[in-house]
Amino acid sequence: MAEASLRGWLLWALLLQSARAELYTPTHQPGYCAFYDECGKNPELSGGLAALSNVSCLSNTPARLVTGSHLALLRRICPRLYSGPNATYACCSQRQLLSLESSMAITKALLTRCPACSDNFVSLHCHNTCSPDQSVFINVTRVAVRGGGQPPAVVAYEAFYQRSFAERAYDSCSRVRIPAAATLAVGAMCGVYGSALCDAQHWLDYQGDTGNGLAPLDITFHLWEPSQATGGEIQPLDGEITPCNQSQGNGTTACSCQDCAASCPAVARPEALDATFRLGRMAGGLALVVLLCSVLAVLTAFLTAPRLRPCRKTGRTRDPQASLSFSSRLSLSVHTLLSRGFQGWGTWVASWPLTILLVSVAVVAALAGGLAFMKLTTDPVELWSAPHSQARREKEFHDQHFGPFFRTNQVILTAPRRPGYRYESLLLGPKNFSGVLDTDLLQELLALQERLRHLQVWSPEQRRNISLRDICYAPLNPGNASLSDCCINSLLQYFQSNLTSLLLTANQTLTGQTAQVDWRDHFLYCANAPLTFKDGTALGLSCMADYGAPVFPFLAVGGYKGKDYSEAEALILTFSLNNYLPGDPRLAQAKLWEVGFLEEMRAFQRRMAGTFQVTFMAERSLEDEISRTTAEDLPIFAISYLVIFLYISLALGSYTSWRRMLVDAKVTLGLGGVAVALGAVLASMGLFSYAGVPTSVVVLQVVPFLGLAVGADNVFIFVLEHQRLPRKPGESLEAHIGRALGSVGPSMLLCSASEATCFFLGALTPMPAVRTFSLTSGLAVILDFLLQMLAFVALVALDARRQEASRLDGCCCLRAQTPLPPNLSEGLLLRFFRKVYAPFLLHRVTRVVVLLLALALFGACLYFMCHVSVGLDQELALPKCTTAVRFPVSDSDSARDLVSVESCTVSVLATRLFLST
Repeated sequence: MAEASLRGWLLWALLLQSARAELYTPTHQPGYCAFYDECGKNPELSGGLAALSNVSCLSNTPARLVTGSHLALLRRICPRLYSGPNATYACCSQRQLLSLESSMAITKALLTRCPACSDNFVSLHCHNTCSPDQSVFINVTRVAVRGGGQPPAVVAYEAFYQRSFAERAYDSCSRVRIPAAATLAVGAMCGVYGSALCDAQHWLDYQGDTGNGLAPLDITFHLWEPSQATGGEIQPLDGEITPCNQSQGNGTTACSCQDCAASCPAVARPEALDATFRLGRMAGGLALVVLLCSVLAVLTAFLTAPRLRPCRKTGRTRDPQASLSFSSRLSLSVHTLLSRGFQGWGTWVASWPLTILLVSVAVVAALAGGLAFMKLTTDPVELWSAPHSQARREKEFHDQHFGPFFRTNQVILTAPRRPGYRYESLLLGPKNFSGVLDTDLLQELLALQERLRHLQVWSPEQRRNISLRDICYAPLNPGNASLSDCCINSLLQYFQSNLTSLLLTANQTLTGQTAQVDWRDHFLYCANAPLTFKDGTALGLSCMADYGAPVFPFLAVGGYKGKDYSEAEALILTFSLNNYLPGDPRLAQAKLWEVGFLEEMRAFQRRMAGTFQVTFMAERSLEDEISRTTAEDLPIFAISYLVIFLYISLALGSYTSWRRMLVDAKVTLGLGGVAVALGAVLASMGLFSYAGVPTSVVVLQVVPFLGLAVGADNVFIFVLEHQRLPRKPGESLEAHIGRALGSVGPSMLLCSASEATCFFLGALTPMPAVRTFSLTSGLAVILDFLLQMLAFVALVALDARRQEASRLDGCCCLRAQTPLPPNLSEGLLLRFFRKVYAPFLLHRVTRVVVLLLALALFGACLYFMCHVSVGLDQELALPKCTTAVRFPVSDSDSARDLVSVESCTVSVLATRLFLST
């Protein structure tokens, strides 16, 4: 029973098909047309994205001989149908040829990079419209009857192609790119399938779908295998197709390798190389470590062997002055000369302490006065890009001729607490959707987008409100932009930022299945085909943004794997503003609007704390964060200087008894040592400010700590030497201080000189931030040493006079009753180092072990230095709590795209990323 009913249904379907074929195209044979000439617009369509072409008239008649201007037009538009001056027949009129040329203009523009592809595409439609054997592979399926004895208008037909023919045509176009969109051209010609899922069948189906807004009638394409066409009246088209790697022979070239894989030269795939640097069979880094350590060991043995050999032979200690080398005598002479010089200098300074202090304070105050002219650089480009680097020169050239890159203000929303769900899509089947892609969250995003779109900020200079239209990037209407012309990228732009379109639903039947389609289907369609002007759903919505440009999915969502955009973990909202050169008043307007943007986002972040995880940034955010962190670091500087001051004050004192504790304390001297270090840093920064050298946050945050560290070391060295050096009988206080300075002065000089030299060598780098830091640090070290030789020596002299007079530290008018003891006791720490640590360290076995450990540590450092990654991660320059770096970046590459989406067009994005690199 069931089998009989099935046979009956199949017979009825075949009879119906036969009746339809017999009704509209009864003759299927070479030399016959299925339609001819134009019959006006398709009455079933109300309009499209562009003016639709006229449809053809039903005409199952012999093909016409083409001559004269008609032949010239056919030869120009459809050269593959030309058979000679008196032997060319066609099934199209001149009006049809002109309409065909007009309708192919948009598509040819997409495919023009590959001449073979463009010609193959036009040839397909030339065969459909003009082939003299049109009826052989064309079957009209639906017509619109017109009155007045006029022929019916063809509104739908079937086209039968050999599958190999269609696939060769598709292959010639499958890799053609649209550079401005950074995508494949077939992605805009395959509807919901996009470039990833596109094939010959989907490519042709989309061209024949009136739902795309460009096709004037419905065309159903059937791709047959050779075995399907045996013995039938309809024979599939199998025409000439030019491969993309071949020239047309009319002056055109073959498609480039970028647009045609077959044009790429055959390159033998090389064997995978071992990326490890090697010397022989050993890893290069390890080999260098072994080599350097061996050289050091041999050099050490070579230098020490001559000194140890005579001692072993004689069995007694050698006289150190017996046989000194020339270098040793020269070194001793230099040290003696420096020691005498520092001794005389220290004695002279200690004799005039107040005068020296006043002069030092005056010089430091004069140099530090330059801080009033200090210019703080917060622009990352000015900080990290060398002025004469290629990237900087190219940026300046671009800014001068095309204007600066536009300013990016971006919001990223995630909903980690929202569970994902599964959606049955009529178009693409079951799809997983993340929790952030839900209707209520999209409505919140739309509300936020519209609030920011209509945001206005009062400008005191302009005495009016600054709105988005005053400073937004409007690519299609830059002269007189409205709010709808502003470049705003988000998922809501797939619905033209319209709430009604977002909530729109419709019933649709596809392949015999009826289901409701909503915003999810439209999103899936637009994610795969963002250049679509009208989707293939019953919603009939455009994928283009309200400002007229496409929104690529990676500009709207982030945190997905591969091309599974429905599983995106984040929504991205980007406002692009015009940028201007420094000094342009419009730049201040843009920055002022960004202040309002940041305030609005902070309020939104607080309000949606339980719904969204909100991260955001404006173009000015990085500079704001640099300025903010600089101000927030001031208390840290104060605390660090206070801690060092307390440590120096307590550690410098040599206490003899608790009764003299206030006398032996070094609070004032410690404060003076900290003041000397701080004065050197301020004087250094002030001097460069006088010279017009801009400073950076690196200088403000690092150099004060550096100056304090270097200054504290020298303070301890000098003061402890003065305390522990016995005073000779009858020796004056000034001479004692001079002798102490002569003992440690050469070491302090050489240490400071080497530190300053290292910093000045760092100034050779072209990176502005590092160069300014190195210059400021080097000068601060030099000034610190000079102030220690002047002001601090004077302070030590005054403090020694106070201590000898048994006056209280910090209150010199009061005197202690306990006299100064004749001999100072040795401190516990000094006793430990003299009796325990030094003998242990200089033991024969310990020295060998220490040298081996130092050599091993040196080698390990060299080895790991080879594995240091070179680069500048700007996230490391800011605190992790700032919104400018708290992006939800995961290990997947797609999630990392969240922090790199910064543009309205991919071409500008690529340029920006190149320059930032």
